[in-house]
Amino acid sequence: MDGNFPIPELAGGQADAAFRADVDAFLDAELTDELRAAGRETTGLKSARWACEAWRNRMNARGWFAPSWPVEHGGAGWSAEQRLYFENACAARDAPIVMNSGVRTIGPLIIAEGSDEQKAHYLPAILNGEHEWCQGFSEPQAGSDLTALSLRATREGGEFILNGSKVWTSFAHYATHMFLLARCEPGSTGREGLVFLLVEMHRPGIRIRPIDFISGEHETNEVFFDEVRTPAANRIGEIGDGWRAAKALMAIARSNNTTTGLLRRALRAAQRGLKGRALPRQLSQLSMQVDNFEALEARASSGEMPINPAAASSVLKVLATELHQAITEAGLGLSPNNDFAQAKYLSTRAATIYSGTSEVHRNILAHAIGCP
Repeated sequence: MDGNFPIPELAGGQADAAFRADVDAFLDAELTDELRAAGRETTGLKSARWACEAWRNRMNARGWFAPSWPVEHGGAGWSAEQRLYFENACAARDAPIVMNSGVRTIGPLIIAEGSDEQKAHYLPAILNGEHEWCQGFSEPQAGSDLTALSLRATREGGEFILNGSKVWTSFAHYATHMFLLARCEPGSTGREGLVFLLVEMHRPGIRIRPIDFISGEHETNEVFFDEVRTPAANRIGEIGDGWRAAKALMAIARSNNTTTGLLRRALRAAQRGLKGRALPRQLSQLSMQVDNFEALEARASSGEMPINPAAASSVLKVLATELHQAITEAGLGLSPNNDFAQAKYLSTRAATIYSGTSEVHRNILAHAIGCP
């Protein structure tokens, strides 16, 4: 999934046979053995960089890199059923995982709230790979309590001057751009006095320091800002009202950071550890839970859940990340000495922390159903 947009109607409300056949033919033709191997070997949030680039180019050439973006912005305009079929078909064939923040999060926000100039500038560059985005929200003292952030954005003419740092920034070392939240009104606290900025990562004064995972992989980083000048016009929403834009983006991100396709990949990886043995009851139960989650994801994508969109995103985030952890734990139990199973298990330990902890999301859900 890559954002929440109006869903076109399909005959029968499902991905029809012609669409499925088209997807299958494309995947069979375009997925090389090397790309499949890269997808199968992925333990973190995305596959090897070369594989992501190669697979993005092949999907983009077909117009399928942004499945739910409207067609007028270069997307495929697919329905929820079509997107789920494509993602599951990719997972079944071990396609590379392209967890692209441009397509999945900031692109949909720019489509929904950006200016015409921003759409013309950023959206094509996201699709063709010229722009790679990262998210600058968390800070050393502002994790799940994001409103405690303190990165300063001081206004000087037509620019903001940024001072401070961000932490746990996934793939900042690859990114050309960052979308971030900064405090632009001195003395403000909480959700007030913030600005949502689109910042080029090549600007002088930006420094990146890697944070290695416990598995030894490098996906996250610290990013430091020292007198970084960036145009005030490169923002979403009004100055001082950045929290509203951030909330919209977080709802998008939380709804798609762990999808049915990712769960099915993890389940297949765990099953590879059986090596001909019968499917244990634990994996059978987890497989049924993934089927149930897919039905829930489809309902949420179609706007059919009887709760507000923010709460629906929290439901998906909690269920998916905790299920992802349960699957990788089962995989490690089946293959305790397997390097892939160990790395996959370790890489998912943070899943219930990033994009808000499970505890935070349960509080959101409690408020949504009227709890004090």
